[in-house]
Formats: sequence, C-alpha cells, structure tokens
Amino acid sequence: MLRFMKKMSKKVGLPPGALVHVGDKKTEYVRIRIMDYDEENLEERELEKVEDSFSYKETPSITWINIDGLHEVDIIQRIGTHFGLHPLVLEDILNTGQRPKMDDYENYIFVISKMLFFDEEINQTRIQQFSLVLGPNYVISFQEKFGDVFNPIRERLRKAKGRIRKMGADYLMYALIDSIVDNYFIVLEKIAERTEELEEGIINNPNPDILQTIHELKRELIFLRKSVWPQREVVSGLERGESNLIQEKTIVFLKDLHDHTFQVIDTTETLRDIVSGMLDVYLSSISNRMNETMKLLTIIATIFIPLTFIAGVYGMNFKRMPELDWGWGYFIVLGVMFIVFVAMLIWFRRKRFL
Repeated sequence: MLRFMKKMSKKVGLPPGALVHVGDKKTEYVRIRIMDYDEENLEERELEKVEDSFSYKETPSITWINIDGLHEVDIIQRIGTHFGLHPLVLEDILNTGQRPKMDDYENYIFVISKMLFFDEEINQTRIQQFSLVLGPNYVISFQEKFGDVFNPIRERLRKAKGRIRKMGADYLMYALIDSIVDNYFIVLEKIAERTEELEEGIINNPNPDILQTIHELKRELIFLRKSVWPQREVVSGLERGESNLIQEKTIVFLKDLHDHTFQVIDTTETLRDIVSGMLDVYLSSISNRMNETMKLLTIIATIFIPLTFIAGVYGMNFKRMPELDWGWGYFIVLGVMFIVFVAMLIWFRRKRFL
C-alpha cells in the first residue's frame, strides 16, 4: 500500500505555500526539455539551466517545457516565479500525493493528473503524478521521473502529423491529457488479463497464493479508481470552463476525451466488481473441496462401521462362541465382510454419493 501513498510528515507545521518536495527522489538530476514550434518550424533541445526557458514565455510560437524530476525545489520555484505561478500551485506540484484536479487562475490553467504504467517485471501498476500549466502560448509539464506516455505526441510534433502543429497550446494540453487517458486502457487491459488468469486458477486450483493475489489486485483497483474518478472532474472542468485560454474548436476534442474518461471509469468499476466476486468464488471453491473431502471420509467411515462391528464381535474370544471351532469360520466371516462392503458400495452408487 505504501507505494501508492506519499509521506506527508514533511508538511506538518509549515505555512500554506511552503515549497517542500513530498515523495521519493526518482531521478538523479532534473531534466528540462523544450519543444518550440509553429506550423512551419520546430525547435527541440535539452536545457542546461532553468533560466534558458524564460525567454520562451513571450514568443509567438507554441512552447512545451517539460521538467522531469521534482526533488530540486529551487528549480521549480525559479520557473514558477518567472511564469507567475501561485505559491499554492508550486506546492501542489511538489506534493506528489495530490488528487487529480483543475484550477483556473485566469492567466493560466493548472491541471494535475495521474499517469499509470504497468510494470511487466513485477506485474503491478505504477503511478506517477503529472502536473501541467497551460498559458497563452506555452505548456509547462512536471513529472516525477524520466519516462512517460508522450512519445507519440513528440513524434507528431517532429513530423508535423495531424493538426497539432496548426493548433494552439490548449490543443497540446488536450493531447497530453488524452495520451494519459488512453494509457489507462492499456493498464486496464493488463489487469483484465490478470483477472482472467486468476479466475482460471480459482476454479482449477484454489490455494492461499491466489487469495493473496486477489487481495493485491483488489487493493490495486481501489487506488486505480482513486486516480481515475477525479479525472472526470478535470476533463469536465476544462470542457465547461469559460477560460479564454481554451478555444472553441478544442472543446470538441475535450468532449471526446470526456467520453473516454467515462469508459475508463466503467471498465474500472467492472473489474472491481469481478475481483470482489472472486473472493466469494474462492471461498466457495475451498468450501466445495472441503465438502468433497469430508464426503469421501464419511463414506469410508460408514463402510467400515459394520466391518468394524463384525471384527469386534469375533475379536472378543469368549470360550462359548461356537464359530471359533468352525474350520471355515475365518473365511466365512471374511466373506460376509466382503459382501457387506460390496453391498454398501452399490447402495452409495445408486444414491449417487460416489
């Protein structure tokens, strides 16, 4: 559970707007990359210092400033000061345990989302906070570490594919959020595959390891739901907002993004219901296996009750027992016991106990 939670003890007692990084240090250094473009030209480079990005604030072209790594608070503070970001915005960027949300500050729009990755090695979902600031002609994005889901967008910018180079910064913001939401479907698909494997294991071979996997998957879906549900409010706020930063032609795409978000939510809820039902199926399977075992033991005990009675009677060794002097007495008793055994098997078979 701790991998989904962030330690908040660093913030205790500090005033609002105090800049403290809450979360793990996931990169050795902070990387700042620039993509500045218009319909005809594209400039892409990695900056050595944050001050090199300041000149892009007033350029007529569209600029995407991407920052990987949040542990160097001074860098976040300097870029926030130059671009006029509120201290509470910078505080939310550094607090990587924030809930997804959207705030309109008139001159810019601030968005927080959760970026999901499925780790194939450990077969688990990883969560990274993604923060975004939309200005008149720029987008500033903040990530916890290197690696994201935006490579297709970068390729579209480099090759001038589609309409992205012809649209404004608001469309770039839409494209980034859309990539995050689309990646949710990939993560949910992986979780659905795990769910199908668990269902087969529960039916064929229920064991304590499967029970532990069910609890882990259930907990994972709870935190996935916690990340996905607020995303609906973020997209709704962007779609219905009255900000001058979002053009009318971009709202059409935001409505489509809103539909995708609802599909993600529906899929998440469906998987949660399936996994919750798996626990009942597991307990039923264990109970059925135990009932079958008890049934077999009961049949064996029932068969041996009359055989034990016969053996007990002729094991008393009283002198007056005439059967003790019979020459064929031993074989007769064994025959009677065998007949009783076969008769009971036939009776159990007819009653469909076997």
